[in-house]
Amino acid sequence: MRPDAVRHSLDTELAAARRRRGGEPPRVLDVGGGSGVLAVPLAAAGCVVTVVEPNPNALATLSRRAREAGVGDRIAAVQADSDALGQVVEAGSADLVLAHGVLEVVDDPTKSLAAMVDTLAPDGAVSVLVANRTAALLHHATAGRLAEASRLADDPDGRLPAEQILRRFDTDGLTRLLTNAGLVVELLQGQGVLTDLVPGAVLQQDSGAEQALAELELRLAGTAPLRDIASRLHAVARRAR
Repeated sequence: MRPDAVRHSLDTELAAARRRRGGEPPRVLDVGGGSGVLAVPLAAAGCVVTVVEPNPNALATLSRRAREAGVGDRIAAVQADSDALGQVVEAGSADLVLAHGVLEVVDDPTKSLAAMVDTLAPDGAVSVLVANRTAALLHHATAGRLAEASRLADDPDGRLPAEQILRRFDTDGLTRLLTNAGLVVELLQGQGVLTDLVPGAVLQQDSGAEQALAELELRLAGTAPLRDIASRLHAVARRAR
């Protein structure tokens, strides 16, 4: 499997949670976890996972995938919105809360994030992965879509009118959102720092290029300014003490 900065940081966090729990399985809350792209592998790795997802079709797919992977007993699927976590998840119960691709689409990211923070166990962490406003702007500009790039620069939410996504974040905006929620950002890195910049022909012509690119991504994920133009921004944050 190719190295990935986000997965590497999650593995590090889960190992720390396992140590805190004396070897017991880490408890993961996957908010907006959909069909289990993250939940099933994490359960297979020994975690106990609760997926909170509003879409019943996605939850049905999750249940099927969990059964096929033999981890159905380690995954609980709950149909609910992210801002209703307090009604379906016990406070202080999660060692790691995943909010990947969630804060861009919820009605109120501040309210949803506050609900996630309430579920954190002592020393637990929130992992947030969001679309990067700066990357979207650069993508449109370099493709010659200058009007769209201008709109992205002017729009306070970093979105275009016809898009389903409700907002994008830059590094300052994401840090501010997490800090205002009473969290301390311990890690801020990019996902897709260089991938969109390397021509596909390079990867096709050189059998080792894909692995080399993945390793370079892992090495540079937290390096500014490359981090700040990555396709997505990833943060790991913990409650302020």
